[in-house]
Amino acid sequence: MKRFQTRAVHAGERRGTRDGSPEERNGDRDAFSPISTPIYASTTFAHEDIERTDRVLGGEETGYSYARYDNPTVVAFEEAMTALEVPETGAASGARSFAFASGMAAMHTALTAAEVGEGATVLAADQLYGSTATLLMQIFGASGAQTKFVDVYDLEQLERQVAETGPRAMVIESLSNPLLRVADVPRIAEVARKAGAALIVDNTFGTPYLQRPLELGADLVVHSATKYLAGHGDLTAGVVAAAPPYDGAVEQIRKLVGGILAPFEAWLALRGLKTLPLRMGRQCENAREISARLSAHPKVRKVNHPSVGGHPDHEAAGRVLDDQGGLLSFELAVDDASGDGRAAAFRFLNALELCVRAPSLGDIYTLAIHPATSSHRELPLSRRERLGVGENLVRLSVGIEHAEDLIEDLEQALEHV
Repeated sequence: MKRFQTRAVHAGERRGTRDGSPEERNGDRDAFSPISTPIYASTTFAHEDIERTDRVLGGEETGYSYARYDNPTVVAFEEAMTALEVPETGAASGARSFAFASGMAAMHTALTAAEVGEGATVLAADQLYGSTATLLMQIFGASGAQTKFVDVYDLEQLERQVAETGPRAMVIESLSNPLLRVADVPRIAEVARKAGAALIVDNTFGTPYLQRPLELGADLVVHSATKYLAGHGDLTAGVVAAAPPYDGAVEQIRKLVGGILAPFEAWLALRGLKTLPLRMGRQCENAREISARLSAHPKVRKVNHPSVGGHPDHEAAGRVLDDQGGLLSFELAVDDASGDGRAAAFRFLNALELCVRAPSLGDIYTLAIHPATSSHRELPLSRRERLGVGENLVRLSVGIEHAEDLIEDLEQALEHV
């Protein structure tokens, strides 16, 4: 098996149709394979005879018929994701990857594939992306599903909750947003397996570069490919990697609901995937250096990153992550209870000159944002406070710039706090 960096470059490329035959042969002049996967901007695909169309539509023969079912550019991206995400051996070796129009569409499909509906209970991590929590409460809650939030970093509490509720599914993040807690996926997967619950892991922050949850026992892995996977802030996409039997359900739900990824976005995502190891390696390195410098700054009270001494999940991070991630958050040293936290955070953010103020992450640019008014603004104030998402908290998605340039920008902005 080729190494991760090599698979990232070559997976999904120089492929013909799904049965391996050339795309089209009209004499020797057309007997070639493109080095870069083309953008197949076609909604419908014709065949040499109607009998083959019948076989393709009936699933008796591989091929393409209609864009809501399959598209060669999209499939190339999916094959590349499978090459990075799915283990070659073990229970999840038959898993497949499916592309979606957004990360939230991917999460919705993963939950639906896990049969989260009327009468089902979902155990979700307390520290969960705000929109995922809202999806569970408002959309699946309206369908009769019940969601209970639990501290998944306390395995004893988690086991008690599982025994009491008998959940249909469990939803966690490999790295939490925005406090960078690290889930012990192998142990949580064991708890879920004993209870017969599907384990869904949002690996957006980790990417396959840091962790491959299917190898650790997860059933479904969700990515917002908008973030690190594509990496350039120029597309919106999602991915579900699903082990059997959930892969068939994911495929069928996507066909019926239609949350498909367009071919141009798939081409951009595939291109971005090739530099994932290079980008993530630099981002992790920068994040470690910035975390160390901010930890020593008098205007910073606390830094959240697995590399920082005293991080509550330092031991788990060493076991379940291949690196420590390119995302960090930090609390400004102000009296948040007095109401100055938001004002201080806004002064800091507005003073940034190099770092970009934007509510996303995973780009080649360093992005800074205020979680209480962005990723977690949909949550009630009481819940934000309980989770530790204070008004004085700033999240930094570290890019690939030179670390010293970033540190200089952060230090000059801290003078405004």
